[in-house]
Amino acid sequence: MILKYIARGKRSAWPVLIVACIFVLATLCLITVEPAFWSWTNFLQTESPFGHSAPINCYDDKISNKIEDISDVPPLEKDTIFFHETSCASAAGNGDFVFSPRQACAVESAAKENPNAEVNVLFLSPISLNSVFYTHNPVIRALFNYSNIRFKHVNFENYVKGTPLERWYRTGALKKSLWPTSHASDVMRYLTLWKYSGTYLDLDVVVLKSLSTLSNYAGAESPRNIGAGVINLDSSNTGRSIAHLFLRELLTGFSGTSWGANGPGVITRALQHLCHVKKVQDMTPEHCGGFSVHPPTAFYPVSFESWDDYFDESNSNTTLKKHVDSYVAHLSNKFSAKRPVKVGSKQPYALLAAKHCPQVYATCESVF
Repeated sequence: MILKYIARGKRSAWPVLIVACIFVLATLCLITVEPAFWSWTNFLQTESPFGHSAPINCYDDKISNKIEDISDVPPLEKDTIFFHETSCASAAGNGDFVFSPRQACAVESAAKENPNAEVNVLFLSPISLNSVFYTHNPVIRALFNYSNIRFKHVNFENYVKGTPLERWYRTGALKKSLWPTSHASDVMRYLTLWKYSGTYLDLDVVVLKSLSTLSNYAGAESPRNIGAGVINLDSSNTGRSIAHLFLRELLTGFSGTSWGANGPGVITRALQHLCHVKKVQDMTPEHCGGFSVHPPTAFYPVSFESWDDYFDESNSNTTLKKHVDSYVAHLSNKFSAKRPVKVGSKQPYALLAAKHCPQVYATCESVF
């Protein structure tokens, strides 16, 4: 129809034809663009525009905490692993540890597979127990079987003092975030590695083997994105300079309205600048000043799009074979938290837990 108008000399049809061509070209681009990128974009779009505004008011509580604070009892100077629990769940309860079996599994697996490392579990919520040994949480008690696990509190205001984030924190940007708990976790991982060096791990992982032979690394999640669930920065000049780079990128690029901008977004953008490349596959130690970006098989052997594989009992062998060369399994709690794992089943997650966090797994009667 448009062509007929053009043939008759209708100039007014030209704009319509141009718009139609642009639409067709845009559609073709959407079809052929990198699938992983669009999967990630679609995920971000599924987030509520109002965020998940779980309050972090407990960060301001200066008197309720009774367990040791990391500022008073700093971690070892080497071979240190960090986990962060940034919710206010413990303060909202009776002051005891609110910690799930799956979170505890991450901690146990790290301690079990890395017996020479000090595993620090940092709570931003105050814990009002006179001693961690007074806890009634069975999974916390199960972790007492490991002498290399430490439970510590973090007073966020004190934690940022004297750091590049001190002035930023005072602006209230974190509390104004649409996802304050999640973004606090993002901030904590980069700040902790800047302060102490070591290895940061998400609380939805299972550590499968020792990490002691690796240094200054993270892992790719896709050809376009670097994951922020496993990051190591040592105390060498390389580790220190990259820690500064990550913190600077966090400061300049922090967004309280984008769920993923401050975690994987920070490390991806920072390494693109450092390595002078855009593609993750080109981020070699030679390009990146000694920092290594391992392939997805190392820390993300099952992509977040396929998280359900960890719960599919009928396909266990295939899923577990993907972990032969892996150091860590990442369980994508953002998606999988409500999917049950039956104790004693052949679900891949159950099999991994039984092997790598047996003490915690044993506390679960029917559901892990």
